[in-house]
Amino acid sequence: MSQAVLASAAPEALSRPRLIAACTIGNALEFYDFVVFSFFAGTIGGLFFPAQDETVQLLLSFATYGVGFFLRPLGGVVLGAYADRRGRKTATVLTLFLMAAGTALIGLAPTYAQIGVAGPLIVVAARLLQGFSAGGEVGASTTLLAESAPPRQRGFYGSWQLASQGLAVLVAAGMAWTLSNLLPPDQRKAWGWRVPFLLGIFIVPVGLWLRGALNETHANADDSRTRNVSALSVTFRCHLGKVIAGVGMIIGGTASNAIVVLYMSTYAVRQLHMSPSSGLFAGLMAGLVTLVCAPIAGALSDRFGRRVVAGWCYGLMALSIYPAFLLLNASPVLPTLLAVVMVLGALNAGGGAPIIVTLAEIFPVEVRATGMSLVYALGVAIFGGFGQFIVTWLISATGSPVAPAYYVMACCVCTLVALRRIPEMARKILA
Repeated sequence: MSQAVLASAAPEALSRPRLIAACTIGNALEFYDFVVFSFFAGTIGGLFFPAQDETVQLLLSFATYGVGFFLRPLGGVVLGAYADRRGRKTATVLTLFLMAAGTALIGLAPTYAQIGVAGPLIVVAARLLQGFSAGGEVGASTTLLAESAPPRQRGFYGSWQLASQGLAVLVAAGMAWTLSNLLPPDQRKAWGWRVPFLLGIFIVPVGLWLRGALNETHANADDSRTRNVSALSVTFRCHLGKVIAGVGMIIGGTASNAIVVLYMSTYAVRQLHMSPSSGLFAGLMAGLVTLVCAPIAGALSDRFGRRVVAGWCYGLMALSIYPAFLLLNASPVLPTLLAVVMVLGALNAGGGAPIIVTLAEIFPVEVRATGMSLVYALGVAIFGGFGQFIVTWLISATGSPVAPAYYVMACCVCTLVALRRIPEMARKILA
């Protein structure tokens, strides 16, 4: 008899805040390790990818950041299947150790000047390990939240996955801003940049403590119906249409997140010629807005529907991002930058929260973590991981400072089309 347990009834009132806090903070710790690289891309590019052209250095650094997304689909498949077979909680604990190992490698890696080409190779290997871990983390943690939620609050519960990513960006940007103000440039370059990565190792003891409070929602290792069945083969054989539509649905959010949340601080410094502190303020604002707006959007999707909330947000994103970049270039000052990031960040969180929940809802329980992980990892790997690289190249190739807007607009249109292929899942009992 299957041991799968679906939490269709609400957990005890006191356990709900504890569940959300444990998942959110645990996810944030892991995503901090993954995204902190973005805020030190310029420094890492100079230390590990020597080149006379600073744009080439930055491109190589962003390419290394993007490499971390290459193994996300593999991590999504392997760790998603592990979560479907051994349990969501067990899988999230495994991802903690993998992410910490990759972060430690980056923090301890010798530079190109110290060890030659082996230095950048170590960083690339570390990013691959981080990507593998992140590919499994999202599926396992999101399904854990969704399966633990009452049906009428599933959007709110699941939205904390995206909120946790906002918290991670907020902490990573805050760390970068603190170091930029406490240390002179030569010390930041010599050793200061390593501090955020080495601190990231502490995700293991803190994450284990937090996730020890979680209850398992599904584990079918002893289920005779699924013991010898590949979750990946079932996903492709029975749910290929959902996989394709799901990838299309995630495109707009991954592109918007890559540009509005992660790239905007670099754009402010390199294209708008603002101070590094101003650029990092943009990162702080983006993380804060995501943290606040994602749960609000999740709750709204419980009331009005996932497709309605996501559709409106990405439609407005497609219409507003081009004027926003025009405004930034016409008035490159901190108040304008923060206002643009606040508005676009709210739209990004508003669209992303219901979509990330829907990705878990559309798959049945026996392949939920695998299907959700695969869809998310494929969409993020292709359109998010190399988003910063693509727009940096677009600006260089076209000479247009508003080129990032074209990229986001195209991806948002793809999401709007894909949303029409997905059934409304709000308030439905999970299969």
